[in-house]
Amino acid sequence: MDILIIVVFVAGYVLIALEHPIKINKTATAILTGVVCWTLFVFMEPGPLLSDSKAFKDFQDVLSIERTPEDVAAAPADELHKEFVVYELNEHLASIAQILFFLLGAMTIVELVDAHRGFRYITDRIRTRNPRTLLWIVCFVTFFLSAILDNLTTSIVMVSLIRKLISDKETRLTFAGMIVIAANAGGAWTPIGDVTTTMLWIGGQVSTAAIITSLFIPSMICLLIPVLFLGFRLKGKTLEVAEPVHTATDVKGGRLMLFLGIGALVSVPVFKTLTHLPPYLGMLCGLGILWVVSEVMHSGLDDIAKKNYTVAGALSRVDVPSVLFFLGILLAVGSLESMQLLNEFAAFLDRAIGDQRIIITLIGVLSAVVDNVPLVAASMGMYSVDTYPMDHMIWEYLAYCAGTGGSILIIGSAAGVAVMGMEKVDFIWYLKRISLLALMGYLGGALAYVLI
Repeated sequence: MDILIIVVFVAGYVLIALEHPIKINKTATAILTGVVCWTLFVFMEPGPLLSDSKAFKDFQDVLSIERTPEDVAAAPADELHKEFVVYELNEHLASIAQILFFLLGAMTIVELVDAHRGFRYITDRIRTRNPRTLLWIVCFVTFFLSAILDNLTTSIVMVSLIRKLISDKETRLTFAGMIVIAANAGGAWTPIGDVTTTMLWIGGQVSTAAIITSLFIPSMICLLIPVLFLGFRLKGKTLEVAEPVHTATDVKGGRLMLFLGIGALVSVPVFKTLTHLPPYLGMLCGLGILWVVSEVMHSGLDDIAKKNYTVAGALSRVDVPSVLFFLGILLAVGSLESMQLLNEFAAFLDRAIGDQRIIITLIGVLSAVVDNVPLVAASMGMYSVDTYPMDHMIWEYLAYCAGTGGSILIIGSAAGVAVMGMEKVDFIWYLKRISLLALMGYLGGALAYVLI
Protein backbone atom coordinates (compact mmCIF):
# COMPACT_ATOMS: atom_id res chain seq x y z
CA MET A 1 0.00 0.00 0.00
CA ASP A 2 2.94 2.34 0.69
CA ILE A 3 4.11 1.90 -2.90
CA LEU A 4 0.61 2.54 -4.24
CA ILE A 5 0.32 5.82 -2.31
CA ILE A 6 3.71 6.94 -3.59
CA VAL A 7 2.64 6.08 -7.16
CA VAL A 8 -0.57 8.12 -6.72
CA PHE A 9 1.42 11.06 -5.31
CA VAL A 10 3.99 10.99 -8.13
CA ALA A 11 1.25 10.61 -10.76
CA GLY A 12 -0.52 13.63 -9.25
CA TYR A 13 2.74 15.60 -9.46
CA VAL A 14 3.20 14.69 -13.11
CA LEU A 15 -0.36 15.67 -14.00
CA ILE A 16 0.10 19.00 -12.18
CA ALA A 17 3.29 19.68 -14.16
CA LEU A 18 1.48 18.76 -17.41
CA GLU A 19 -1.52 20.98 -16.65
CA HIS A 20 -1.40 22.87 -19.95
CA PRO A 21 -0.79 19.97 -22.37
CA ILE A 22 -3.48 17.73 -20.84
CA LYS A 23 -5.84 20.69 -20.23
CA ILE A 24 -6.80 19.58 -16.70
CA ASN A 25 -6.63 22.29 -14.03
CA LYS A 26 -3.90 21.55 -11.49
CA THR A 27 -6.29 22.37 -8.62
CA ALA A 28 -8.54 19.46 -9.56
CA THR A 29 -5.55 17.13 -9.75
CA ALA A 30 -4.16 18.33 -6.41
CA ILE A 31 -7.47 17.88 -4.57
CA LEU A 32 -7.97 14.38 -5.98
CA THR A 33 -4.38 13.44 -5.13
CA GLY A 34 -4.78 14.60 -1.53
CA VAL A 35 -8.10 12.79 -1.00
CA VAL A 36 -6.93 9.54 -2.63
CA CYS A 37 -3.69 9.48 -0.61
CA TRP A 38 -5.56 9.80 2.69
CA THR A 39 -8.17 7.25 1.59
CA LEU A 40 -5.47 4.70 0.77
CA PHE A 41 -3.70 5.54 4.03
CA VAL A 42 -6.74 4.65 6.11
CA PHE A 43 -6.95 1.20 4.49
CA MET A 44 -3.25 0.31 4.68
CA GLU A 45 -1.87 -2.24 7.12
CA PRO A 46 -0.12 -0.56 10.10
CA GLY A 47 3.56 -1.48 10.22
CA PRO A 48 6.42 -1.11 12.72
CA LEU A 49 7.64 2.10 11.04
CA LEU A 50 4.31 3.73 11.84
CA SER A 51 3.66 2.21 15.27
CA ASP A 52 7.12 3.20 16.53
CA SER A 53 6.86 6.79 15.27
CA LYS A 54 6.63 9.85 17.51
CA ALA A 55 3.31 10.80 15.91
CA PHE A 56 1.72 7.49 16.87
CA LYS A 57 3.04 7.75 20.41
CA ASP A 58 1.58 11.27 20.70
CA PHE A 59 -1.73 9.88 19.46
CA GLN A 60 -1.64 7.18 22.13
CA ASP A 61 -0.95 9.78 24.82
CA VAL A 62 -4.02 11.76 23.70
CA LEU A 63 -6.09 8.58 23.57
CA SER A 64 -5.03 7.55 27.07
CA ILE A 65 -6.57 10.77 28.42
CA GLU A 66 -9.96 9.84 26.99
CA ARG A 67 -9.76 6.08 27.75
CA THR A 68 -8.15 3.80 30.25
CA PRO A 69 -4.82 2.17 29.34
CA GLU A 70 -6.59 -1.19 29.34
CA ASP A 71 -9.10 -0.03 26.73
CA VAL A 72 -6.32 1.32 24.54
CA ALA A 73 -4.35 -1.92 24.80
CA ALA A 74 -7.46 -4.01 24.05
CA ALA A 75 -8.48 -2.00 20.98
CA PRO A 76 -8.07 -3.87 17.65
CA ALA A 77 -5.05 -2.74 15.63
CA ASP A 78 -7.18 -1.85 12.57
CA GLU A 79 -9.54 0.31 14.61
CA LEU A 80 -6.64 2.04 16.34
CA HIS A 81 -5.00 2.70 12.98
CA LYS A 82 -8.14 4.32 11.54
CA GLU A 83 -8.48 6.54 14.61
CA PHE A 84 -4.83 7.50 14.22
CA VAL A 85 -5.38 8.48 10.56
CA VAL A 86 -8.35 10.67 11.50
CA TYR A 87 -6.32 12.22 14.33
CA GLU A 88 -3.43 13.00 11.94
CA LEU A 89 -5.80 14.38 9.30
CA ASN A 90 -7.30 16.77 11.86
CA GLU A 91 -3.82 17.85 12.97
CA HIS A 92 -2.75 18.61 9.40
CA LEU A 93 -6.01 20.36 8.59
CA ALA A 94 -5.52 22.71 11.53
CA SER A 95 -2.10 23.82 10.27
CA ILE A 96 -3.23 23.96 6.63
CA ALA A 97 -6.24 26.11 7.52
CA GLN A 98 -3.95 28.75 9.04
CA ILE A 99 -2.07 29.06 5.73
CA LEU A 100 -5.28 29.15 3.68
CA PHE A 101 -6.94 31.84 5.83
CA PHE A 102 -3.72 33.87 5.73
CA LEU A 103 -3.56 33.68 1.92
CA LEU A 104 -7.26 34.37 1.51
CA GLY A 105 -7.02 37.47 3.71
CA ALA A 106 -3.91 38.78 1.91
CA MET A 107 -5.34 38.20 -1.56
CA THR A 108 -8.60 39.94 -0.60
CA ILE A 109 -6.74 42.99 0.75
CA VAL A 110 -4.72 43.26 -2.46
CA GLU A 111 -7.85 42.95 -4.62
CA LEU A 112 -9.56 45.63 -2.54
CA VAL A 113 -6.64 48.05 -3.01
CA ASP A 114 -6.57 47.25 -6.73
CA ALA A 115 -10.32 47.91 -7.03
CA HIS A 116 -9.67 51.43 -5.74
CA ARG A 117 -6.73 51.72 -8.21
CA GLY A 118 -4.41 52.36 -5.30
CA PHE A 119 -1.43 50.80 -7.05
CA ARG A 120 -1.49 53.62 -9.63
CA TYR A 121 0.11 55.87 -7.04
CA ILE A 122 3.18 53.63 -7.33
CA THR A 123 3.18 52.83 -11.05
CA ASP A 124 2.49 56.39 -12.20
CA ARG A 125 5.74 57.61 -10.65
CA ILE A 126 7.80 55.77 -13.28
CA ARG A 127 8.29 58.03 -16.31
CA THR A 128 11.79 57.34 -17.71
CA ARG A 129 12.34 56.55 -21.40
CA ASN A 130 15.87 55.13 -21.00
CA PRO A 131 15.63 51.31 -21.24
CA ARG A 132 18.58 50.61 -18.89
CA THR A 133 17.25 53.03 -16.29
CA LEU A 134 13.78 51.59 -16.73
CA LEU A 135 15.16 48.08 -16.21
CA TRP A 136 16.72 49.05 -12.87
CA ILE A 137 13.59 50.89 -11.73
CA VAL A 138 11.20 48.12 -12.70
CA CYS A 139 13.34 45.37 -11.15
CA PHE A 140 13.96 47.17 -7.85
CA VAL A 141 10.36 48.36 -7.48
CA THR A 142 9.32 44.75 -8.11
CA PHE A 143 11.90 43.46 -5.61
CA PHE A 144 10.76 45.65 -2.72
CA LEU A 145 7.06 45.62 -3.60
CA SER A 146 7.15 41.83 -3.67
CA ALA A 147 8.64 41.79 -0.18
CA ILE A 148 5.75 43.90 1.11
CA LEU A 149 2.92 42.30 -0.85
CA ASP A 150 3.70 38.97 -2.50
CA ASN A 151 5.46 37.87 -5.67
CA LEU A 152 2.28 36.87 -7.53
CA THR A 153 0.44 40.15 -6.94
CA THR A 154 3.53 42.23 -7.63
CA SER A 155 4.14 40.44 -10.93
CA ILE A 156 0.60 41.21 -12.05
CA VAL A 157 0.93 44.89 -11.08
CA MET A 158 4.34 45.33 -12.74
CA VAL A 159 3.42 43.56 -15.97
CA SER A 160 0.41 45.86 -16.18
CA LEU A 161 2.85 48.75 -15.76
CA ILE A 162 5.28 47.74 -18.52
CA ARG A 163 2.36 47.30 -20.90
CA LYS A 164 1.81 51.05 -20.53
CA LEU A 165 5.52 51.90 -20.80
CA ILE A 166 6.89 49.57 -23.50
CA SER A 167 5.32 49.07 -26.91
CA ASP A 168 8.00 46.78 -28.43
CA LYS A 169 6.92 43.17 -27.90
CA GLU A 170 10.41 41.62 -27.60
CA THR A 171 11.55 44.26 -25.13
CA ARG A 172 8.39 43.85 -23.07
CA LEU A 173 8.91 40.07 -22.89
CA THR A 174 12.48 40.61 -21.67
CA PHE A 175 11.26 42.96 -18.95
CA ALA A 176 8.50 40.48 -18.05
CA GLY A 177 11.10 37.77 -17.58
CA MET A 178 13.13 40.04 -15.31
CA ILE A 179 9.98 40.82 -13.33
CA VAL A 180 9.64 37.10 -12.59
CA ILE A 181 13.22 36.97 -11.27
CA ALA A 182 12.83 40.17 -9.23
CA ALA A 183 9.47 39.17 -7.76
CA ASN A 184 10.70 35.76 -6.64
CA ALA A 185 13.93 37.19 -5.22
CA GLY A 186 12.04 39.91 -3.37
CA GLY A 187 9.45 37.52 -2.00
CA ALA A 188 12.00 35.13 -0.50
CA TRP A 189 13.39 37.38 2.24
CA THR A 190 10.20 38.38 4.09
CA PRO A 191 7.55 36.23 5.79
CA ILE A 192 4.75 37.63 3.65
CA GLY A 193 6.53 37.90 0.30
CA ASP A 194 6.27 34.30 -0.88
CA VAL A 195 3.88 31.52 0.07
CA THR A 196 6.75 29.12 0.80
CA THR A 197 8.40 31.55 3.22
CA THR A 198 4.95 32.16 4.73
CA MET A 199 4.55 28.41 5.26
CA LEU A 200 7.89 28.22 7.09
CA TRP A 201 7.05 31.30 9.14
CA ILE A 202 3.60 30.07 10.16
CA GLY A 203 5.05 26.62 10.87
CA GLY A 204 7.54 28.11 13.34
CA GLN A 205 10.66 27.24 11.31
CA VAL A 206 11.75 30.86 10.77
CA SER A 207 11.25 34.15 12.59
CA THR A 208 10.64 37.54 11.00
CA ALA A 209 13.86 39.29 12.02
CA ALA A 210 16.11 36.33 11.25
CA ILE A 211 14.72 35.62 7.79
CA ILE A 212 15.01 39.29 6.77
CA THR A 213 18.58 39.76 8.01
CA SER A 214 19.79 36.40 6.69
CA LEU A 215 18.25 36.42 3.22
CA PHE A 216 18.24 40.08 2.18
CA ILE A 217 21.80 40.07 0.81
CA PRO A 218 21.53 36.68 -0.99
CA SER A 219 18.19 37.73 -2.48
CA MET A 220 19.62 41.06 -3.60
CA ILE A 221 22.57 39.29 -5.26
CA CYS A 222 20.12 36.91 -6.92
CA LEU A 223 18.60 39.98 -8.60
CA LEU A 224 21.75 42.05 -9.16
CA ILE A 225 23.59 39.46 -11.25
CA PRO A 226 20.86 39.17 -13.93
CA VAL A 227 20.20 42.93 -13.93
CA LEU A 228 23.89 43.79 -14.36
CA PHE A 229 24.36 41.20 -17.07
CA LEU A 230 21.26 42.27 -19.00
CA GLY A 231 22.16 45.92 -18.51
CA PHE A 232 25.43 45.39 -20.38
CA ARG A 233 23.54 43.69 -23.20
CA LEU A 234 21.20 46.67 -23.45
CA LYS A 235 24.07 49.17 -23.55
CA GLY A 236 24.07 51.15 -26.77
CA LYS A 237 20.83 49.68 -28.02
CA THR A 238 17.87 51.76 -29.05
CA LEU A 239 14.66 50.25 -27.77
CA GLU A 240 11.13 51.37 -28.44
CA VAL A 241 9.87 52.71 -25.13
CA ALA A 242 6.49 54.41 -25.12
CA GLU A 243 5.21 57.18 -22.91
CA PRO A 244 2.89 56.02 -20.11
CA VAL A 245 -0.75 56.25 -21.10
CA HIS A 246 -3.22 56.79 -18.28
CA THR A 247 -6.79 56.05 -19.22
CA ALA A 248 -8.24 54.89 -15.93
CA THR A 249 -10.22 57.33 -13.85
CA ASP A 250 -9.51 57.94 -10.20
CA VAL A 251 -11.54 56.16 -7.57
CA LYS A 252 -12.51 57.76 -4.28
CA GLY A 253 -10.14 56.76 -1.48
CA GLY A 254 -7.50 55.11 -3.67
CA ARG A 255 -4.55 56.61 -1.81
CA LEU A 256 -6.10 55.84 1.60
CA MET A 257 -6.78 52.21 0.65
CA LEU A 258 -3.20 51.82 -0.63
CA PHE A 259 -1.73 53.01 2.67
CA LEU A 260 -4.19 50.97 4.74
CA GLY A 261 -3.62 47.85 2.63
CA ILE A 262 0.16 48.00 2.77
CA GLY A 263 -0.04 48.91 6.46
CA ALA A 264 -2.24 45.89 7.15
CA LEU A 265 0.13 43.53 5.35
CA VAL A 266 3.29 44.94 6.92
CA SER A 267 1.80 44.95 10.44
CA VAL A 268 1.07 41.20 10.45
CA PRO A 269 4.56 40.24 11.73
CA VAL A 270 4.26 42.97 14.37
CA PHE A 271 0.86 41.60 15.42
CA LYS A 272 2.32 38.11 15.81
CA THR A 273 5.30 39.37 17.82
CA LEU A 274 3.17 41.45 20.22
CA THR A 275 0.27 39.04 20.74
CA HIS A 276 1.87 35.62 20.07
CA LEU A 277 -1.31 34.77 18.18
CA PRO A 278 -1.21 33.02 14.76
CA PRO A 279 -0.42 35.32 11.80
CA TYR A 280 -3.73 34.64 10.05
CA LEU A 281 -5.54 36.48 12.86
CA GLY A 282 -3.44 39.57 12.19
CA MET A 283 -4.22 39.31 8.49
CA LEU A 284 -7.96 38.93 9.18
CA CYS A 285 -7.78 41.91 11.55
CA GLY A 286 -6.30 44.05 8.76
CA LEU A 287 -8.95 42.79 6.34
CA GLY A 288 -11.68 43.70 8.82
CA ILE A 289 -10.34 47.25 9.13
CA LEU A 290 -10.22 47.74 5.35
CA TRP A 291 -13.70 46.23 5.07
CA VAL A 292 -15.15 48.75 7.55
CA VAL A 293 -13.36 51.68 5.87
CA SER A 294 -14.57 50.68 2.40
CA GLU A 295 -18.16 50.29 3.61
CA VAL A 296 -18.14 53.73 5.26
CA MET A 297 -16.36 55.37 2.33
CA HIS A 298 -18.93 54.21 -0.22
CA SER A 299 -22.02 54.25 1.98
CA GLY A 300 -23.75 56.71 -0.36
CA LEU A 301 -23.64 54.40 -3.38
CA ASP A 302 -26.36 51.96 -4.34
CA ASP A 303 -25.72 48.26 -3.74
CA ILE A 304 -24.70 47.44 -7.32
CA ALA A 305 -22.14 50.26 -7.63
CA LYS A 306 -20.93 49.77 -4.07
CA LYS A 307 -20.16 46.07 -4.57
CA ASN A 308 -17.18 46.81 -6.83
CA TYR A 309 -15.38 48.63 -4.00
CA THR A 310 -16.17 46.36 -1.05
CA VAL A 311 -14.77 43.08 0.21
CA ALA A 312 -17.74 41.24 -1.30
CA GLY A 313 -16.59 42.33 -4.75
CA ALA A 314 -12.93 41.68 -3.95
CA LEU A 315 -13.72 38.13 -2.83
CA SER A 316 -15.38 37.44 -6.17
CA ARG A 317 -12.07 38.30 -7.91
CA VAL A 318 -9.80 36.33 -5.57
CA ASP A 319 -8.07 33.38 -7.23
CA VAL A 320 -9.88 30.72 -5.18
CA PRO A 321 -8.58 27.80 -7.32
CA SER A 322 -5.04 28.70 -6.20
CA VAL A 323 -6.13 28.53 -2.55
CA LEU A 324 -7.76 25.14 -3.15
CA PHE A 325 -4.59 23.98 -4.94
CA PHE A 326 -2.60 24.64 -1.77
CA LEU A 327 -5.22 22.70 0.20
CA GLY A 328 -4.99 19.66 -2.07
CA ILE A 329 -1.23 19.51 -2.34
CA LEU A 330 -0.65 20.12 1.37
CA LEU A 331 -3.12 17.34 2.20
CA ALA A 332 -1.25 14.97 -0.12
CA VAL A 333 2.12 15.86 1.41
CA GLY A 334 0.60 15.56 4.90
CA SER A 335 -0.37 11.95 4.21
CA LEU A 336 3.23 11.08 3.29
CA GLU A 337 4.45 12.85 6.41
CA SER A 338 2.02 10.96 8.67
CA MET A 339 3.09 7.67 7.06
CA GLN A 340 6.71 8.56 8.01
CA LEU A 341 7.79 8.25 4.35
CA LEU A 342 9.25 11.76 4.29
CA ASN A 343 11.34 11.04 7.36
CA GLU A 344 12.64 7.92 5.66
CA PHE A 345 13.41 9.90 2.50
CA ALA A 346 15.31 12.51 4.54
CA ALA A 347 17.34 9.76 6.16
CA PHE A 348 18.11 8.31 2.70
CA LEU A 349 19.33 11.70 1.42
CA ASP A 350 21.51 12.10 4.49
CA ARG A 351 23.07 8.70 3.83
CA ALA A 352 23.46 9.24 0.09
CA ILE A 353 24.60 12.89 0.02
CA GLY A 354 25.16 13.96 3.60
CA ASP A 355 25.63 17.70 3.07
CA GLN A 356 22.34 19.51 3.78
CA ARG A 357 23.45 22.51 1.72
CA ILE A 358 23.78 20.38 -1.42
CA ILE A 359 20.42 18.71 -0.77
CA ILE A 360 18.57 22.03 -0.36
CA THR A 361 20.34 23.57 -3.37
CA LEU A 362 19.07 20.65 -5.47
CA ILE A 363 15.58 21.16 -4.01
CA GLY A 364 15.73 24.77 -5.23
CA VAL A 365 16.70 23.70 -8.76
CA LEU A 366 13.92 21.08 -8.68
CA SER A 367 11.42 23.83 -7.81
CA ALA A 368 11.89 25.14 -11.36
CA VAL A 369 10.18 21.98 -12.59
CA VAL A 370 7.94 21.06 -9.66
CA ASP A 371 5.78 23.58 -7.80
CA ASN A 372 7.71 24.95 -4.81
CA VAL A 373 4.72 24.74 -2.44
CA PRO A 374 4.68 20.93 -2.26
CA LEU A 375 8.49 20.85 -2.23
CA VAL A 376 8.63 23.06 0.86
CA ALA A 377 5.73 21.18 2.44
CA ALA A 378 7.61 17.92 1.85
CA SER A 379 10.82 19.39 3.28
CA MET A 380 8.95 20.58 6.37
CA GLY A 381 7.82 16.98 6.83
CA MET A 382 11.29 15.56 6.14
CA TYR A 383 13.10 17.67 8.73
CA SER A 384 11.80 18.04 12.27
CA VAL A 385 11.79 21.31 14.23
CA ASP A 386 12.99 19.26 17.19
CA THR A 387 16.13 18.33 15.25
CA TYR A 388 16.56 21.64 13.44
CA PRO A 389 15.18 24.47 15.64
CA MET A 390 13.77 27.81 14.52
CA ASP A 391 16.08 29.88 12.28
CA HIS A 392 18.41 26.96 11.65
CA MET A 393 20.43 27.18 8.43
CA ILE A 394 18.26 24.48 6.83
CA TRP A 395 15.05 26.52 7.10
CA GLU A 396 16.56 29.83 5.99
CA TYR A 397 18.40 28.29 3.07
CA LEU A 398 15.28 26.35 2.10
CA ALA A 399 13.28 29.60 2.04
CA TYR A 400 15.84 31.16 -0.31
CA CYS A 401 16.28 28.17 -2.63
CA ALA A 402 12.59 27.30 -2.97
CA GLY A 403 11.63 30.94 -3.40
CA THR A 404 14.20 31.88 -6.07
CA GLY A 405 14.87 28.56 -7.80
CA GLY A 406 11.46 28.67 -9.45
CA SER A 407 12.65 31.56 -11.64
CA ILE A 408 14.86 29.22 -13.69
CA LEU A 409 11.82 28.12 -15.72
CA ILE A 410 8.69 30.13 -16.50
CA ILE A 411 6.47 27.39 -15.03
CA GLY A 412 8.49 27.13 -11.81
CA SER A 413 6.62 29.76 -9.78
CA ALA A 414 3.22 31.34 -9.40
CA ALA A 415 4.70 34.64 -10.57
CA GLY A 416 6.08 32.99 -13.70
CA VAL A 417 2.81 31.28 -14.54
CA ALA A 418 0.92 34.57 -14.10
CA VAL A 419 3.33 36.46 -16.37
CA MET A 420 3.21 33.61 -18.87
CA GLY A 421 -0.56 33.95 -19.07
CA MET A 422 -0.62 37.76 -19.23
CA GLU A 423 2.11 38.26 -21.84
CA LYS A 424 1.83 34.88 -23.62
CA VAL A 425 5.50 34.14 -22.86
CA ASP A 426 6.66 31.05 -24.75
CA PHE A 427 8.34 28.35 -22.65
CA ILE A 428 11.22 27.90 -25.11
CA TRP A 429 11.72 31.67 -25.48
CA TYR A 430 12.05 32.03 -21.71
CA LEU A 431 14.42 29.05 -21.60
CA LYS A 432 16.72 30.67 -24.19
CA ARG A 433 16.59 34.28 -23.02
CA ILE A 434 15.95 34.31 -19.25
CA SER A 435 16.71 30.88 -17.71
CA LEU A 436 20.50 31.28 -17.74
CA LEU A 437 20.23 34.73 -16.13
CA ALA A 438 17.95 33.29 -13.44
CA LEU A 439 20.30 30.35 -12.83
CA MET A 440 23.31 32.67 -12.50
CA GLY A 441 21.45 34.81 -9.97
CA TYR A 442 20.20 31.76 -8.05
CA LEU A 443 23.66 30.22 -7.71
CA GLY A 444 25.23 33.60 -6.87
CA GLY A 445 22.75 34.21 -4.05
CA ALA A 446 23.14 30.64 -2.79
CA LEU A 447 26.92 31.03 -2.65
CA ALA A 448 26.51 34.34 -0.82
CA TYR A 449 24.28 32.75 1.83
CA VAL A 450 26.68 29.82 2.37
CA LEU A 451 29.65 32.18 2.69
CA ILE A 452 27.84 34.54 5.06
